[in-house]
Amino acid sequence: MLILTWNDRKNSILKNQKNCFLLQTAILIFATYFTRILFKMKISYNWLKQFIKIDWKSDETAALLTDLGLEVEVVEKYESVKGGLEGIVVGHVLTCEQHPNADRLKVTTVDLGTGTPVQIVCGASNVAAGQKVPVATIGTTLYDKNGDSFVIKKGKIRDMESFGMICAEDELGLGTSHEGIMILDENLVPGTPAATVFKIENDEVFEIGLTPNRADAMSHMGVARDIRAGMLQTNVATELKTPSVSNFRVDKRTLKMDVSVKDSKLAPRYCGVTISGITIKPSPEWLQNRLKSIGLTPKNNIIDVTNYVLHELGQPLHAFDAAKIKGNKIIVKTAEAGTKFRTLDDVERI
Repeated sequence: MLILTWNDRKNSILKNQKNCFLLQTAILIFATYFTRILFKMKISYNWLKQFIKIDWKSDETAALLTDLGLEVEVVEKYESVKGGLEGIVVGHVLTCEQHPNADRLKVTTVDLGTGTPVQIVCGASNVAAGQKVPVATIGTTLYDKNGDSFVIKKGKIRDMESFGMICAEDELGLGTSHEGIMILDENLVPGTPAATVFKIENDEVFEIGLTPNRADAMSHMGVARDIRAGMLQTNVATELKTPSVSNFRVDKRTLKMDVSVKDSKLAPRYCGVTISGITIKPSPEWLQNRLKSIGLTPKNNIIDVTNYVLHELGQPLHAFDAAKIKGNKIIVKTAEAGTKFRTLDDVERI
């Protein structure tokens, strides 16, 4: 245990500057060691670029952040689809015939845009001539639902050669359905990389070790401010872009909610807004990608947007179903010891 005492009388605690320096150094080492264990912040480079125009390589930006006191401990690659759909192309099914040795298999010829159609054996019931489909070519690495990899190889299936794999959405990491192969837009050109057809996002994520005095950097906006300041020190001027609220307006005030704060020292200000006409559904893909890149699991559009604002601006938000608030009153207080509650990961905690 480290106990520090302080008063305002000069030299009342430490008698010389050397001892003062040693104590300050010890405190700094102690604080840095323990707070780096406690506070980790993941920052998406793509997300940062929504706020600041920067074309630096990630290692250059990481070095700048570390110089500014936001120590980047690691830079990780992020792909919204594992493998980035590398090796997956659009194929045009030219023919589709019954497999001579298997009732549930079809033998297809597929144009992959190379000038020479290939034969692919397919087990999907919905495959048919004339379709545009995603094809994993020979040498492509795919990943199962557990993240384990396997490589597509030339092979024989019931004595018929097969030079690739026509894929379902779950086999590509684009969804969960395995009811049949994906059927693509008929206007796509054979040989087109699938990564250009689907909205695949590649990102780099900075993991920053934060000390408690840097709560201002616990958001993408806060880190963007620091980057701008650091760039200005190197004589590089750039604009800090803030989110627009121009479309926000109050339409009606009919749903009134009372707020009771039990301890104004712990919660000096509590604000809220009611929004009607909400449909709970999955978040748009771009929002899910933002959360996934920093290690969060998307839940639905309501929960996701509160997490998005928290990590974007550093402002904690909570969403409630107005119909379940008794007496239209929100009571803000600390929980009593032993209170049980269930968190978003469906775990009951105390």
